[in-house]
Amino acid sequence: MNNKSVTVLGGGVGGLVAANELRQLLPNNHRITLIERNEVHAFAPSFLWVMTGARRPQQIVRHTKSLLRSGIEFVQANVNIIDTTRSVVETDSGTINYDYLIVALGAELAPRSIPGLEEASQTFYTLEGSSRLHTALQRFQGGSIALVVASMPYKCPGAPLEGAMLIADFLKKTGSAPKVDLHLFTPESQPMPVAGPVLGNAAIEMLSARGISYHPFHKLASVNPEAKQLEFEGKGSFGFDLLVAIPPHMAPQVIKQSALANESGWIPVDRSTLVTKTENVFAIGDVTSIPIPGRWKPDVPLMLPKAGVFAHVQASVVAHRIAAKVLGRESSASFCGDGYCMLEAGEDLAGFAYGNFFAEPSPDVRLKRIGKAWHIGKVLFEKWWLEPYGIRRELYRQSIVLGSRLRGIPSNI
Repeated sequence: MNNKSVTVLGGGVGGLVAANELRQLLPNNHRITLIERNEVHAFAPSFLWVMTGARRPQQIVRHTKSLLRSGIEFVQANVNIIDTTRSVVETDSGTINYDYLIVALGAELAPRSIPGLEEASQTFYTLEGSSRLHTALQRFQGGSIALVVASMPYKCPGAPLEGAMLIADFLKKTGSAPKVDLHLFTPESQPMPVAGPVLGNAAIEMLSARGISYHPFHKLASVNPEAKQLEFEGKGSFGFDLLVAIPPHMAPQVIKQSALANESGWIPVDRSTLVTKTENVFAIGDVTSIPIPGRWKPDVPLMLPKAGVFAHVQASVVAHRIAAKVLGRESSASFCGDGYCMLEAGEDLAGFAYGNFFAEPSPDVRLKRIGKAWHIGKVLFEKWWLEPYGIRRELYRQSIVLGSRLRGIPSNI
């Protein structure tokens, strides 16, 4: 058996899971390399808790290398060129050859693409932004807060709802709520349009119960930082005292310049296998473009949301498919389109949305009633993810064994 080299681009959720599972599935004579520009990994689902002060930034960061299994080569570098014709990746640290490539470079934020947005807005979509927003909320004395989804697509479809509800809860606790008007603007027709009208209406009711005004079909055109004014296409203007933005998202430049991207800059993949148009090159997570049943507008198909839960499952599918190819075996691993999301609602409560995003004729997504259990589940997942890999694996093993005993099922883990 010839030694093979698998290169993973990106150390987010998808990249880490893919590299770790590959290292577990393949003998050590096969090389696995993960390339990531950041030495430190920040757990994005907890950015909202940094915004509210429930977490300090240092509590949700870890050295990327500590989250990897032993036997994985970690290269801290920028990816400059992906050359699929020569099967090489050029980085700040040199050229790396591969037999198999997994692209998990995610989406990048582009606030400058809308005039005035970067100068005028706060955001909870970065660790630094969440910390600055926490300070801004502490100092806020009253007035209008506008939370704006700047454009489509964006990561984590539930995040704007969570952000609005957690801001409302924070202001309630500080006693500022009676002096605040909180508004959520989005170009979408409803909250999480891929989930359908039933879940969308339930989400609107959750917002309304917390005094949050919801404004669909509002596409942001520009921001006037001096006048503190939002301008929407065909909808007029809106004045604000504090602006919180979900910035526009775009594919990384290195992807746009590669042979892998489509006209929008994202990477189209087979929705089941995650293989790109280039053999032995896979893409997972936010950098992908995957159509799903249904349409957002008459001329616009629905796309699989960009969310860590999908990247996690896709990474596992790709790891198993590559390992099978390397070892000369067949693999039935397939991404089935199932996903879920815990929606933080404040007061240590959360809802739970789940379903099949590949269901015909449209995604079948449902929302469980909010409760403390879903919030606790999100806290436990955070703790599990941020543990060094060896400890995390042992905690996972113990949870499987305990769960099996409680159900009376033998476990061989």
